[in-house]
Amino acid sequence: MHRRYRVGSGDEYAIVFSAGGAYIRGFDHEAVMSPYGNDGPWPGILDSVPDSFRRWVEEPAFCDEDGMPVVTVCLWREADDEGRRVGEIDYPDGERDPDGSAHLFKLLTGPSPEAFQRFAEDYYEVSVDIDAVRHVYALRPLTQAVVTLLNADLTLEDLAEDLATARYPSQRR
Repeated sequence: MHRRYRVGSGDEYAIVFSAGGAYIRGFDHEAVMSPYGNDGPWPGILDSVPDSFRRWVEEPAFCDEDGMPVVTVCLWREADDEGRRVGEIDYPDGERDPDGSAHLFKLLTGPSPEAFQRFAEDYYEVSVDIDAVRHVYALRPLTQAVVTLLNADLTLEDLAEDLATARYPSQRR
């Protein structure tokens, strides 16, 4: 199973979960290590990807129309690994976030309601009610009042299928 997230402005990441472990690849379009400014993926990013995840390197959904992997960051963890692994990469000097990983994964590495509120306000350019976000983060049943605080154009019924898929609790009228 894999999940692909587009985080805005052409940036994206994907996480693949399998019996063999997890494979993560990301692309930050402004990263110094972009394949588009370097005649392909940065040396070392994909060279050490184990055979168990090799098919995801060439996965068409993770490549451009010419078949080039669209990647600035790649990491993986096989089922028997002690921790995450990355390739042997010579990162460029003087760059704070050369592969874009801090930018791409900030909500995964700092998953707080406040971090999500900052992301949503920046991405959607609207004010986001922190109490409504805290309600969702606490996994309290979603109500129409909370939905309205987050998006006045949606109803709880509009979200019924997504809520069921995510197994998120909601209060029906």
